[in-house]
Amino acid sequence: MASELNAVRKPKPLLEIIHLKKHYPITQGLLKRTVGYVKAVDDVSLTLNEAQTIGLVGESGSGKSTLAHTVMRGITPTAGTVIFHDQTRGAVDVAHADSSTLRQVRRNMQMVFQDPFSSLNPRMTVLDIIAEPLEVNGIAKGKAAQERVAELLQLVGLRPEYMRRYPHAFSGGQRQRIVVARALALNPRLVLMDEPTSALDVSIQAQTLNLLKELQSRLNLSYLFISHDLGVVEHVSDLVAVMYVGRVVEIAPTNQLYQKPQHPYTEALLSSIPKPDPTRKKQRIPITGEIPNPANPPSGCHFHPRCPYAQEVCKRETPLLREVKPGQFSACHFSEELSLKGVNDY
Repeated sequence: MASELNAVRKPKPLLEIIHLKKHYPITQGLLKRTVGYVKAVDDVSLTLNEAQTIGLVGESGSGKSTLAHTVMRGITPTAGTVIFHDQTRGAVDVAHADSSTLRQVRRNMQMVFQDPFSSLNPRMTVLDIIAEPLEVNGIAKGKAAQERVAELLQLVGLRPEYMRRYPHAFSGGQRQRIVVARALALNPRLVLMDEPTSALDVSIQAQTLNLLKELQSRLNLSYLFISHDLGVVEHVSDLVAVMYVGRVVEIAPTNQLYQKPQHPYTEALLSSIPKPDPTRKKQRIPITGEIPNPANPPSGCHFHPRCPYAQEVCKRETPLLREVKPGQFSACHFSEELSLKGVNDY
């Protein structure tokens, strides 16, 4: 009986990213001969379960946004598979699906972008903006679409009468709510969030994050939440994946990763989180240099030129992402030997 209950409670995967790569060719000369590749996403594997949030963090240029666009097939991957478990079609490989299948599956996969103002057509009213996916997919039009838009605006905390206004009439936080309402128009199961709060001030960020968590609970949504702000990611994520130069270098349950990181890069990122106590002396771990060029990354461990713990083996051998603690994976040769500081140790 207990085994049957465990089987029922076992989380179901919604999205499986398997050895995903996106390499952009570098061409030279009149004949456009390929002389190298920009490895924006380099062999990434992740599994997102139903009603779960994975936070994807890392410096600018680490490949987070490229990964999201590749998952959506806005960018065609170089290699790998992206399995989306659709309710009607079953397991669909989005990376290799034809246009007809992709259009059907995309109803269940939506995206929210960083800048809410550039995401909204200034020539369209809120009604037209939110109703557009309903009409394009043949779900509703006319009065039925208007009623659905009113319902969605109420869902995200806006008044239905706002639907007659244009985007310029709203604040940044209200525009982001409109973008979220549009993303929810087709009742998706997965929403990819690409820096959804970075263009907002701190108080509006908190309101937006609370809204996203409430919507997830009510609608059973799954989020892939991309951000460079580890303070934000901590409050919304069940798992956190850390990316560096196109690779995932650590992934773990949020609390476990924030308290006991297993990769030096994660430790350095955690040390940069601002503390609200002005009397507490900050002990930040500086990361020297800049993130490497993905067209010419360092040999071995990509982080070794900036790592305070690097040794000769780090320059020669690429560390594999492996389970170093139950549920916690790290791509560092010395994860078991290092005693790294968590967010509360600074």
